[in-house]
Amino acid sequence: MNILMFSWEYPPRIIGGISRVVYHLSRELSEQGHNVTVITSIDGEEEFHSSGNKKIYCVSSYYVKPINFINGVLQMNLSMLEKAVEIIKNGEMFDIIHLHDWLVAFVGKCMSRIYPIKQVCTIHSTEYGRNAGIHNEIQLFINNVEKKMVHAVKHVIVNSMYMKNEVETLFERSPDNIHVIPNGIEPGKLNLIPKDMDFRRKYASDNEKIVFFIGRLVNEKGVHVLMDAVPIILSEYRDVRFVIAGSGPERDTLEKKAFENGVAERVHFTGYINDEELHKMYKSVDIAVFPSLYEPFGIVALEAMVANLPVVVSEAGGFNEIVTNRYNGMKFRTGHSDLLADCIIELLTTPELAADITKNAWNTIYEKYKWSAIVEKTYAIYELARND
Repeated sequence: MNILMFSWEYPPRIIGGISRVVYHLSRELSEQGHNVTVITSIDGEEEFHSSGNKKIYCVSSYYVKPINFINGVLQMNLSMLEKAVEIIKNGEMFDIIHLHDWLVAFVGKCMSRIYPIKQVCTIHSTEYGRNAGIHNEIQLFINNVEKKMVHAVKHVIVNSMYMKNEVETLFERSPDNIHVIPNGIEPGKLNLIPKDMDFRRKYASDNEKIVFFIGRLVNEKGVHVLMDAVPIILSEYRDVRFVIAGSGPERDTLEKKAFENGVAERVHFTGYINDEELHKMYKSVDIAVFPSLYEPFGIVALEAMVANLPVVVSEAGGFNEIVTNRYNGMKFRTGHSDLLADCIIELLTTPELAADITKNAWNTIYEKYKWSAIVEKTYAIYELARND
């Protein structure tokens, strides 16, 4: 099958979770013999990469500086459309188009008017969910685009039952042909990464444990909930430090909260870290914590499981489906710092529980989240759409 994907991000441009999903999905499909073309965006000059059956076109924004975010998205869609038309004019044709999130809805709409190619879309998250409601005109615009998108295609893919219910309810979309396909993980992705003690000692002494968060520093990720749990944890277990990796608009607020809570010397904010640093970090820390208020899926939980870390997650969204409490992770009521603290304290003080959880997490990965199985399910949706 000849597959065309549109995504606003693709490695090394990683803004959220979409980038890695599109990377693995396109790679696995191409390795199975399908021809995959990805059109994505880049900050800078246009680039082209190919490997086997996979082609990656990185297009730059249009020729004028956008006046705002929405204008920039529209210009990006124009550039993507221009590239897609050029590719087809040069003799390539596609059996299916896969759109990833609202940011490429406009190029999808234009392509549907020009070419008789069936389309599917994946809704990775919603503007309503990310912001706990719609509060301004830009959010309303994005929400309306998402609604138009899920009604424009027959087959919609989401990554959790939580997201299926959200799309169905929020956009008044029939549940028919809303397909739940989880995101995946490479089980052996960290096998060859050694534990670097010199790297670890930048954050903690050898006798101290490290509790780790990785993600965007935005309200929906709930890092403020962790900051309020830190003093409770330290009152019960002193030999622990907290590493917060990632960047975002909430960093200053979170650092201030750590200072106000009297725990600033125990909390280290790293800022953005690249994949190499992240892999070293996963091999250095002891517990991974993800206290999200909103989480459509929760790929970070799988990444931590692959790193042999016990995970602590909120009950938000997809986390609630990935983690079974006290079996393959610890789970606490969303937004409750005291309950989060209890989970972390129990893992710090009960190593046999942490060991059981990490072992069971591996079983979960192999049973449900290998990319080969996820690609098989996705390809089945392509066939459904193509034959409708």
